[in-house]
Amino acid sequence: MAHEIVDGSSMQRALTRITYEIIEQNKGVDNLVFVGIKTRGVYLAKRLAKRLNQLENVEIPVAALDVSLYRDDRHVPDPHQEPTVKTDQLDIDITDKHVILVDDVLFTGRTVRAALDALMDMGRPNRISLAVLVDRGHRELPIRPDFVGKNIPTAMNETVHVAVEEYDGHEDVTIEHN
Repeated sequence: MAHEIVDGSSMQRALTRITYEIIEQNKGVDNLVFVGIKTRGVYLAKRLAKRLNQLENVEIPVAALDVSLYRDDRHVPDPHQEPTVKTDQLDIDITDKHVILVDDVLFTGRTVRAALDALMDMGRPNRISLAVLVDRGHRELPIRPDFVGKNIPTAMNETVHVAVEEYDGHEDVTIEHN
């Protein structure tokens, strides 16, 4: 049984706080690009860009990134074949930009590692930062988020679910004991 740990309005406040932190740490919004990791990270990236537009009156490009081909734990790599990235993946140029990679939950770090590999195949960003709605701990790789909506300590046998209105029809963060 899953129980709610963050409601929709708390999610919005967390995203607004992340937006302010991005402006502050970046000393403005010049050269920013948001790249959301599919699926829910894309919706969160769009929300951050919208909020930045409201605060700074600037359009920040947003792209979606599918990292499934880069995951080392989801497929068996073929040493004779390089992973191919769909050319329509990023419809924006990330070269010399400050890319803010956006995901819903940071857990082991493997999704982020896959996203970094994918980004490097698509361009040479000046800088990459990581924004996550939920950091649940249990890292397997040396990856740390730059912007965190909520730190939620979890056990390994728990699952954190993020629901966004645009995709799930409701909005919350729940934790489920497996």
